[in-house]
Amino acid sequence: MPNPIAAAIQMRSGPDLDANLERARSLAREAADRGAALVVLPEVFAWRGLRLHEHEVPSAVPGPVSDFLCRLAVELGVILVGGSFLERSEHDGKSYNTSLLIDATGEIRAIYRKMHLFDVDLPGEVTVRESDARVPGAEVVTAATAIGTLGMSICYDLRFPELYRRLARAGATIVTVPSAFTAFTGAAHWEPLLRARAIENQVYVIAPNQTGTSPHGFADYGHSMIIDPWGAIVARAGDGEAVISAEIDAAYLARVRREMPCLGHARLLT
Repeated sequence: MPNPIAAAIQMRSGPDLDANLERARSLAREAADRGAALVVLPEVFAWRGLRLHEHEVPSAVPGPVSDFLCRLAVELGVILVGGSFLERSEHDGKSYNTSLLIDATGEIRAIYRKMHLFDVDLPGEVTVRESDARVPGAEVVTAATAIGTLGMSICYDLRFPELYRRLARAGATIVTVPSAFTAFTGAAHWEPLLRARAIENQVYVIAPNQTGTSPHGFADYGHSMIIDPWGAIVARAGDGEAVISAEIDAAYLARVRREMPCLGHARLLT
């Protein structure tokens, strides 16, 4: 049997929810037409707008955004990682940054809420305080699928290797990293961090990113990537919206882990 194909969707999401959902559908359909069995959307794919409008946007699960994703998975017959969207929480006007894993029958198989919140001040470049409007998640999330066990993460999580080691120890062979990585940090760190997480944990890494200029005025990096368990970049986008895809070769992953058995040699377990 041929190896399954995974696709990462690079988007330029804005403040029009309906337009974003329609664009996500179109790009996901393109991925499915290329034979993708797994499609991964970027972080905040459904809505990116100004903070003062955010109170109008968060969606429950189940709710409008999750229902859209479930219908899309069935329509395309794919496993779908719904990037992330703002999920309503019980915490005083704040929301979760939430990623859903949905199988081809439309069933939600896993819910991951972003654990590490992006609070940075890079003078002259980027100032973001995600914690002003978000609640951090607390659970490490994996789920078995027809093409391997998926470990879930979102964007800034990428800087915390202990999360990915725990995903690998929980059986993950594929890790998803839907992101809205800025151009300033992305140019320096996006590729080396993605490759490091793949190499350290001997997993496929699927990392769709946002592109263009965010509603907050800073540039997103684009350059979505799929990286194999040896750390090779097997698919890469440039700037602009795009669909990239690559095979998920379980036999190759098993060979890498057999010939370089680092995971079994770990002495300090997190």
